[in-house]
Amino acid sequence: MFFRRRKLMPLADRGPLHVMFVATSLPIGGAETLLVDLVRRMDRTRFLPELCCLKRFDALGETLAAEIPSHAGLLAGKYDATVLWRLVRLMRRRRIDAVVTVGPGDKMFWGRLAARLAGVPVVCSALHSSGLPDRVEAPNRLLAPLTDAFIAVAETHGRHLAAREGCPARKVRVVPNGVDVERFHPRWPDRELQSELKLEPGAPTVGIIAALRPEKNHELFLYVAALVHVELPATRFLVVGDGPQRAKLERLARSLGLADAVRFLGARRDVPELLALMDVVALTSKMESNPICLLEAMAAEKPVVATKVGSVAESVQDGRTGYLTAADDSRAMADRILELLRDRPRASSMGRAGREEIIARWSVERMVRGYEELIADLYARKCAKKGLGSTGRVSEGGGREPMTSEQFSETDRRS
Repeated sequence: MFFRRRKLMPLADRGPLHVMFVATSLPIGGAETLLVDLVRRMDRTRFLPELCCLKRFDALGETLAAEIPSHAGLLAGKYDATVLWRLVRLMRRRRIDAVVTVGPGDKMFWGRLAARLAGVPVVCSALHSSGLPDRVEAPNRLLAPLTDAFIAVAETHGRHLAAREGCPARKVRVVPNGVDVERFHPRWPDRELQSELKLEPGAPTVGIIAALRPEKNHELFLYVAALVHVELPATRFLVVGDGPQRAKLERLARSLGLADAVRFLGARRDVPELLALMDVVALTSKMESNPICLLEAMAAEKPVVATKVGSVAESVQDGRTGYLTAADDSRAMADRILELLRDRPRASSMGRAGREEIIARWSVERMVRGYEELIADLYARKCAKKGLGSTGRVSEGGGREPMTSEQFSETDRRS
């Protein structure tokens, strides 16, 4: 094997950078929606994005495939090492300037190795979660020297990657998640959708938006729902998302006497409309980084009640935009939800504060500028090493620069 060197041209002397995002597939989900938003908003005068799904496109991948150059079906199975050479040939043929792998696992390993073999100047890994099942495994840690940046989604998440996941601190960059505040905004409930879901107008409604996986801890949500239901029997509960635990959770709901109160809706594309039906949005995860569902809920002016795990406290201000509880305290979460269902002025006030917070700190525009500036800066630095241009920060978008690991300690002192 050999590493091919690419002749570089300074940014000022060339056209847009060709950026390939490498994933396994793109089903409907928070991180996947974030990637769609990012790709659609990249400045096409500076960046030309492409998508590579190692296995299949899935729902959101099909959406992007209709909009940008996209590739799928390169990985035949878990131990298919020939995917490496397919990726190398693809990246060379498409003359890719930057590769961003999305998430840990096979795409992180094969995507980075192929990028270096293909002579891609910039290689990044975007990581959107913390802990099991999305750990950075030993083989991926070994490829850290081939990686220019590990992208975290919040400041505490960046510190976690450096301390727990084997990502060199000097290479960790923070680009906070962002949400489209024009798509997610306060709106009147859709009466037809309300009728379709058999929700009576005015009935208290609590929702959770998360894939039905163990780390999301929907069992806790259902135990909380049972406590709330005892005190407010008219309350209905919407479970938005799909996954391997669905049958198990449906059985648990029946055993708790919630068969008529809980609606399992599966994966949905109409999340903004579903949020309009909810009075409170909950998240019961055992671990999180910077969950998109909470940012979307806050943008829609919904108060949130979430477990205080991972980086959640960076976006949810306890007592101002929602409430935070311990990850195993069903009573505390139920009490907070009941408080918001009974005190509508308080809930509305928290919802408004949440939207203000999203507009100020967590907009999709800021996220896109962060990615653009990171990729352009890394490319400019590679050119500078070859004596082709300045190492100065590239900041045409005028946004916040991605946070480096050196800034983490200063952030700790301020918080």
